[in-house]
Amino acid sequence: MSSVAEGLCQIESRKIILDRDVVIQQEETYRNARRFRDVSLSILALAVLWPLMLLVALVIVMDSPGASPIFSQIRVGREGKLFQFYKFRTMVPDAEKRLEELLEFNEMDGPVFKIENDPRITKVGRFLRVTGVDELPQLWNVLRGEMSLVGPRPALVREVERYDDYARQRLLVTPGLTCYWQIQPNRNNVSFARWLELDMKYIEERSLLVDWKIILKTFGAVVGMNGE
Repeated sequence: MSSVAEGLCQIESRKIILDRDVVIQQEETYRNARRFRDVSLSILALAVLWPLMLLVALVIVMDSPGASPIFSQIRVGREGKLFQFYKFRTMVPDAEKRLEELLEFNEMDGPVFKIENDPRITKVGRFLRVTGVDELPQLWNVLRGEMSLVGPRPALVREVERYDDYARQRLLVTPGLTCYWQIQPNRNNVSFARWLELDMKYIEERSLLVDWKIILKTFGAVVGMNGE
């Protein structure tokens, strides 16, 4: 079994073609154990972190009066199922409307949109992204079973509409709060092709042991403030 350390190294540039039936069978095999872990850790995290989450919400309200501190958005889950995705607001309230005027400055290849120093991100939002605190509301998605603690990050509808058959393999499993891409140094500089390689690598080798290694690496990334 490959280690997370190997996941962080350069891996052979190849397109991993997954066997759909095998992936679905693997999903069934460790679903109950993974679900028990997800629910247990999410409840524990929410019980411990609720004061921090309340403080973050208050700071966002002060920074962006009149806007909800929680940003919700439709994302694509396992087998293409849509769900309501939550995170702390890190952008100005009209960020979605302003996206169109920024598309020409996209610095990411593939269907993903990212630009350095995105003018829509607030000062508070930038700090939340660097620390990863903005992702904490997704613990609710994990509790609802729409996400797992570990898995490919849930994609936007507009991104999935541009997927080819290879990229659509990401949708064979439950999306996650963290993944190989999430723990990459300077992850926002990783190409979409490389991102896909890491997701396919995870789907191919996933197990409870691999999941725990990624979870522990995620704590290190948060402490090191490697979110941006």
